[in-house]
Amino acid sequence: MITADHLTKRYGPHAAVDDVSFRCEPGTVTGFLGPNGAGKSTTMRMLCGLTRPTSGAAAVAGRPYRELPNPGREVGVLLDASAQHVGRSGRETLTLAARTMGVDAGRVAAVLDRVGLNPVAAKRRVGAYSLGMRQRLGLALALLGEPRVLVLDEPANGLDPEGIFWMRGLLRDFADRGGTVLLSSHLLREVEAVADRLVVIGGGRVVAQGGKDELLAGAGTLVRARDPHALRLTLDRAGLDATGSADGGCVVRAEPDAVGQAAADAGLVLTELRPAGGGGLEQLFLTLTAGASTKEAVK
Repeated sequence: MITADHLTKRYGPHAAVDDVSFRCEPGTVTGFLGPNGAGKSTTMRMLCGLTRPTSGAAAVAGRPYRELPNPGREVGVLLDASAQHVGRSGRETLTLAARTMGVDAGRVAAVLDRVGLNPVAAKRRVGAYSLGMRQRLGLALALLGEPRVLVLDEPANGLDPEGIFWMRGLLRDFADRGGTVLLSSHLLREVEAVADRLVVIGGGRVVAQGGKDELLAGAGTLVRARDPHALRLTLDRAGLDATGSADGGCVVRAEPDAVGQAAADAGLVLTELRPAGGGGLEQLFLTLTAGASTKEAVK
């Protein structure tokens, strides 16, 4: 299990992470989503003991990461695939990690095979690896100690479509065997395909969390009108929270009947009115984090 309990990280007056709390249960994949600069990586670094929180606490398997006697046997971490010694081969990298964790050296070959690095690739120096190969090696390091928990930040970055499909199956199998996965990714369709739960962060704060199906079902209402400007004014006057969608409509955090009534009272002609959940995770993400990335990027 992974727990974040009121995690806050401040850099001077700026709160990179502000009172973030969530839990990741065994047997589940939790998608950790947010725009660039929203605080995802800082939160994951606090979970893994690399950044000290200003306040709050985090635990993996019931203990702070720094208190785990042999962390690699409890939690597999992949935060930066480039953070590997470029002068060593893939096999040497895993062999040294196995010795550090007290893992049988025979497991190195099994893990290399599991992540799709063949003997030729295993002998090659990491400096000659493509980004996708480094991601596979990083995942091999995370799996080497047979942990019960995986914390992964953008693990599919650099993988081709076949590799992304392979990783989806690997993570789903890990969770189905009772493991716990916290997955941060900008590939929203892949997260939607594999995740059981979602935690969405924007501007350093959790803006939504819960079961994937539950959140997608409550994504709001998509509305379009012949006069988009008049529609926005009408929604503002009615006190309905609305954001522009990527295709010219509005996503409103209200039920369709409330949106339709406001439009009817204003004499607007609507061309579309339906629950926004049909847009999937991408639409939900845009609705929940509208404006957060811009605000965060300039701080």
